[in-house]
Formats: sequence, C-alpha cells, structure tokens
Amino acid sequence: MEAFEAQYDRYRAAAEEYLQSLFLQTGPYARLQEAMRYSLLAGGKRVRPVLVLAFCEALGGEIRQALPLGGALECVHTYSLIHDDLPCMDNDDLRRGRPTCHKVYGETMAVLAGDALLTAAFEVILDAGSLPPERLLTAAAVLARAAGGWGMVGGQVLDMAGEGHALSLSEVEELQRMKTGALITAAAEMGCVA
Repeated sequence: MEAFEAQYDRYRAAAEEYLQSLFLQTGPYARLQEAMRYSLLAGGKRVRPVLVLAFCEALGGEIRQALPLGGALECVHTYSLIHDDLPCMDNDDLRRGRPTCHKVYGETMAVLAGDALLTAAFEVILDAGSLPPERLLTAAAVLARAAGGWGMVGGQVLDMAGEGHALSLSEVEELQRMKTGALITAAAEMGCVA
C-alpha cells in the first residue's frame, strides 16, 4: 500500500497542475485573472482537493475525473481567504508569508477576485464534462450548501460576531463546524460523488 506521504504528494501535485490551468485569459480582465491566480496559486496544503481525490480513488473512481471538483473547492476556499484578509474582516497584511491580495491589488480588486473565484467554482464543476451531468449537479449542490449561510459563510458570521468577547465551547465548536468543517465535509462528499 502506498505510504500516506507519497499518496498525499501525488494528489497534491495533480491538484496543483489542475489549478495552474485555470484563469489564463487575457484582455480587459487580465488584472482580475492575475489577482485570482495570485491567491489561488499561493501554495498551501491543498487539503480539500486532496480529500476529493482520495475519496474518489478510494471508491474506485479516476482522480482525473475528480480534479475539476477539487479545483472548484479550492476556488471557494481561496475566495474565503481573500475576503477574510480584507480590512473589514481580519485586516491581514500577509498570508502564507506574502502580501495579501488586497495589499497587492487593492481592496476593490480583491473583493472582485474573491467574487470571481466563488462563481468560477460552479462554472468549473458544471463545465467539467468528465462526469455525468447528474453527478456534476450533485457536486455543485454539495458545494453550494457547504459554502453558504449554513456552512462556511455562516461560520464567518459567527466568527465576526464573537469578536470582543469570549465564546463558549459550544459556540467555538459550531463556528469551526461551519467555517472550516463544512468545506472539509464537502470535500469528502464531492469525492464520493465523483
């Protein structure tokens, strides 16, 4: 059986290669594409797309077919990081050791880059063609639920509401279940769908 580290590296490399192929358009939207890629390709562990690929392969699927689902999930995760770093949220200057998107491209372009990544995630899934349409629709629905008000965005609301006072253990658990856990769960589900 393949060692965990080697398997993880294989999935991560496949995800990185797929992400490198996204958002290469030029023309009037070149600056937007540049801002999207700046954040999307900033590195990281790629836990979410790795989980999509691992669950897909564990159930006998081809990881090549699951790559768009993992890529879409990483687009949503990246959009959330761009928005989380904004002055109205955490006001972070650095992410992964380099200036945040809004520090490089300005707040307006950072908001738009995050918005574009969110909507592009659903385009990536629905345009994939690597899976039957009903599976693509199911994957899109899983991602929408995980990313929205009952998932990641709702968790961010709880996070912002909790600033300035101590949260109870149950509040912290709920916040983490929604803000972080929802996309982790979606990764496993989307891998099964693939």
